[in-house]
Parts: sequence; C-alpha cells; structure tokens
Amino acid sequence: MSFTVKGRTISKVAVIGSGNIGPDIALHFAQNLAPAGVKTVVVDVVQKAVDAGKARTEKKLAKAVEKGKLKPEAARQAGEAILWTTDYEQIRGADLVVEAATEDEALKRRIFGQVERLVPPGALLTSNSSHMEPEVIFADIADRSRTACVHYFFPAERNIVVEVIPGKDTAPEVTAFLLRFYERIGKMPIRVKSRYGYSVDPIFEGNFLAAALLVEEGVGTVKEVDEAARRALGLGVGPFTAMNLTGGNPITNHGLEVEGRKIMPWYRSPASLQQKVKDGTPWPTAGKDEKVEVPPEKERRIADDMLGAYFGMAAEIVDSGIASIGDLDVAVENALVMKPPFRTMNEVGVGRALELVRSYAERHPGFKVPEVLVRQAATGKPFDVPFVFREDVGDVAVVTIRRPAVLNALSAAVLRQLAEQFEAIGKDPRIVGAVLTGFGTRAFVSGADVHELAALPDGAAMKAHALGGQVACNTIENLGKPVVCAMNGLAFGGGNEIAMACTMRIASRGLKVFVGQPEVKLGIIPGLGGTQRLPRWIGLAAAWPILRGGEPISSARALELGLIAEEVADDVRERGIELVRAIAAGQVKPRAIPRGPIEIPAELPEVDLGTLSRKIDAILREAILGGAKRTLEEGLRYEAEMLASCHATKDMRIGLDNFVRNGPKVPAPFVHE
Repeated sequence: MSFTVKGRTISKVAVIGSGNIGPDIALHFAQNLAPAGVKTVVVDVVQKAVDAGKARTEKKLAKAVEKGKLKPEAARQAGEAILWTTDYEQIRGADLVVEAATEDEALKRRIFGQVERLVPPGALLTSNSSHMEPEVIFADIADRSRTACVHYFFPAERNIVVEVIPGKDTAPEVTAFLLRFYERIGKMPIRVKSRYGYSVDPIFEGNFLAAALLVEEGVGTVKEVDEAARRALGLGVGPFTAMNLTGGNPITNHGLEVEGRKIMPWYRSPASLQQKVKDGTPWPTAGKDEKVEVPPEKERRIADDMLGAYFGMAAEIVDSGIASIGDLDVAVENALVMKPPFRTMNEVGVGRALELVRSYAERHPGFKVPEVLVRQAATGKPFDVPFVFREDVGDVAVVTIRRPAVLNALSAAVLRQLAEQFEAIGKDPRIVGAVLTGFGTRAFVSGADVHELAALPDGAAMKAHALGGQVACNTIENLGKPVVCAMNGLAFGGGNEIAMACTMRIASRGLKVFVGQPEVKLGIIPGLGGTQRLPRWIGLAAAWPILRGGEPISSARALELGLIAEEVADDVRERGIELVRAIAAGQVKPRAIPRGPIEIPAELPEVDLGTLSRKIDAILREAILGGAKRTLEEGLRYEAEMLASCHATKDMRIGLDNFVRNGPKVPAPFVHE
C-alpha cells in the first residue's frame, strides 16, 4: 500500500534522529500515513535515544486515546507503523527522508552522505533544519534536485506549520510535491526562499532579543518584560518562558549571531543570553500561579518596544523577498501562536506601526526600517492580507480559501477576495474554468465569521452584509465558465452556501459530518443563499429539515440527495480539475439550478425544533416559502431582508452572544421573542 500525490508515490518514510523533534515528526507521519499502509522508520545511532523516542511516542498515543482524540485502533495502527532502530540499513527503499538531527553542518552532511547511498535515486532528501540553507546542507549530494529543507515547529505532531525551503537546485516539481503532500497530511506548508533562519525563526529569536535588551536596559525585570511582552504580542507564554520550555538558549544564542551577519546587524546574542548558556540555568520567570503586576507606564514602554521590533522584523522578511505577506502572517500566527504581524499593523494603523519601528530603529543601531512598511504607510491604507489564493494548473484556475486558525471561515475580506478572484478568472481567456476548495483536510469552509455578524449594529447593516456576501456567490454562479467546488472537509453555513453557487460539488469520501446550515442555532437565518439554493438543488421537502433543524448531514447523504455529484477517495482537488476540463469540453453535462419559482409540496416533514427559537423559525419558514414563490434572483434579495428582520429579535442577540462566549456546543437559552 502507498500514498500518492502529484504522481509521486510514498510507501516508506525515514526519519533520521530520535532526539527532541524526530519522534514527533514520525508520529505525525504514522498517524496520517499508516491508514494508507505507509511505514515509517526512525533511526538514531544512540540506542538510548531510540528507546526514549519510542517511549515518548507510545505515551502520546496512549494519552490521545485517553482524551478521546484518537480511537484505540488508530493508535495501535500508528504505533505499529513505526520501526525504531539504530540500523541505517533499515531506511533502504525509503521514498522520503526527513533528517532531524542536531543543528550541526558537518553532522548533517555526514548523515546525508550515508543516506544517499542507501535510498533509491528518486527518493526525496529533506532536512528539518531550523536555520541552515539547503545549499549548505546538501552541498555534497550528487543530485540536489531532490533536496529541500522542511522546518517543523514544536510540537511537531500538532503544530500545523511546516516551512518548505527549496534550494537553488531543487526541482520545481519536488517543491510542488512537498507543498501538496504536507497539505494532504494535515499540515500548512509555507514556501520560503533560501536564507539563514528562514521566515519564522528570526521573529521568534528577535522577539526574545528585544525582550532581553529591555531587561538589560533596566526597563523591567525578566518577569515584568515576559508578562508585558506576552500581552503585547498575544503570546501564549512570554519570550523568556518560551525559552525555558523549549530549552532554546543554545540554539538561539548561535542563531542570533549568524542572523546579525546575514540579515541585519541588530541581531546578536545579548550578554544575558550568553551568560545563561554558560551557566546552563533557566530564566527567572513567574511561577505557575504567580501573578505579575506591571505598572501602566512601564507596560506601555515594553509594549511599544516589542511591537516596534516585531513589526520591523516581519516587514524586513517581506522586503527580502523570501516570504509573502499572506504566508508570513499565517505562518507566524499558527507556528508561534501570536498576533499575526500584518493584520496587527492594520489594527494599530500602518502609520502608527511605522512610528513604532522608526522609534525602535533610532534607539537600536543596525535595525532596519523596511521599505514595504514605508511605502504602505505613505498610501494611508492598510496592508491587503490575502486569504484567497489562485493557482493556475494549465487552463484551470484553482482558488483556495486559507484561514486555518478558524477552519477557513468566511469574513467580509474573504468574500471580497473571492469576488475579485472570480471576476479576474471570468475575464482571463486562458482559463476554461475553476476549482474552488479550502485549505487543509478538516474544512472547506466552517461558516461565517460570527464575530463579524455579532458586531453588526442594526438590521440595515445585516442586510448590507448579506447582499455584499451574495456578490461573491453570484459572481461564481454567473461566471460563464464551470466552477467545481472540491469540498475537502466540512461546509457549514456560508461554506455550504458558497459551494451551492458552484456548477458542481464533489467531496472527500466518508465525511460523517459534512454540510449543514446551523444558523438557527445562532438565532439567525442563512444570508448567502441557503434558503434559496438548497431547496432548488435537492427539493424543498429534503431541504426543509436541514434548514430548520440546523443539523449536518454526511457526504454519503449529500450524494443521495444530489447536493454533490461524487465522493472522491483520493485527491478531491485533482478530481475537480479533471471535471472542470470535462465540463468545458462538453463531456460532462452538470445539472443546472432552477432559476424560477419552485414547487411547494402540499405537505412538508415535521421538524423537532427542540430548544431552537420559534421566533427565528417563523422568519426562516417565511424566507424559504416566500423565496420558493420567487425567482432565484428575487429570492436572494428576499432572504437578505428576512435575515435583517432577525436583528429586531431578542433571540438573535442571545444566540450570537452565546456562540461568542461558549462556542457551538452549548445550546443558546432562547426566549422565542
């Protein structure tokens, strides 16, 4: 058995190194590839390291089962798929090698010299280096076209980010494979050009440097700076606490010194860090239940310095050309679990962000004021941070929605970018059609951005919001070219509504929780066409309980109802591309959505509303039945009007507030008013 992506088959994976991160990389491979029959080998020359890595992995699998995150059979399968060994001969036949040894150039070269002799000529050779350029690591490899760096983040089995760094000799098809392969197994790969430190670590280490300098300058204690920096940057833990947790003093000490030579002179190992490395002692951070009070004036000074350094570092990385604004923003947000740099600059104001960077640079020699920030501030406009991406695969445009932190939820920005992308596709004579999909493996689109909805001040704003979102749906529906929605995971609310605007829908096979219109649980009704397109695609009788009950259906049920055309066992995106071409060539004739009024059955199924709002249900029923009597175009406008009327109810506020406070699992205490 094997796992195939973009024509390349993986049947065996080798991980070199059973230290801090190698076992976690192997665990992620096993959890995602073992069901396809792929074996993972972990090799380390030290038996003690092999034993420790195996024990840690078994403990993590057992804990996942205990917490209900993994079924016992899946845990057993993953554990049995990993071979732990000190024998390098066991990696023979591996199709993909990930080296995860110590950050030592000579050691890495020696390892790959040995690996190169053992694996097939077509096997991919990758290094989980955190800093070193692929040109350095793979300098001695005969065929460097099959090499690249793949940088994981702690904890590697759960952190979704992987930086993919091709070298100057890496074949484009190898880079393309790695990006798609990692997405298919649940990671969020970010392509980064080759430079020491890549795109994320200079920010992680630079944040620590900025914090250490504040302590050395006497602005605050380690505890005070740690806490104030945590709040300013939206970190889970402060920079000193992070250094203690990761044991990162030695590698950060070295990384900062090299970054000073290769990025900008401001980077260097501060005296306090050098002393900690020498002493081998942790930073004196706050205890588990200790609360640190920081005086307001001191907090502002620390926050300004931390933000000034952060914004400057992020903008310098974009200035250098190694990463884009969209990629860096989402990588930092998810890899380091902190406020995304460019969206945060937009929140504070780009002009204010530039002031903070300039102020920091004036007081810290060698710190750059990046041109990308200067230029953007001069426009008086925020940065355009992309969430919707287009990749042309020959004559087919593939449009991907990427907001992994919120399962690709639709915001006003996403809807605007969707409309813009599809307008451009419609005008592009080279493109015969498009595939619309979501990033990752869990969700196509999880729904609307509820925080945006909750902030709408009145019914008029809610109607305008709905009509604005309908522009994207209508642009897709009326493109004049086929659009296949490759539904790679669940599609709730606005996600299903966007999908229903497409020419055809296909889904990954076996999704038990697939599509649904859960708006009624939030005290609202659909606003992007759910009450109009769902009855037209599957019939009013079938749509009635889905819309009124708010419960999702499976992909198998969606296929039975005709909502989707296929369940796909392999790569749903690739199948989508095939179908677009087939439709464009006239080889496949998709159903067309009825655009006129539709029949209302004499009897409709009973729906158990449980605790759902009767007030909202009455509005929903009117939207469905009133829309059925109208044309699709008229019905969409009517739906927006009905959605606006929800704003006058008590139950809308109750539902939205409940979701914001408690999430989707706690039922709202509706009062039916």
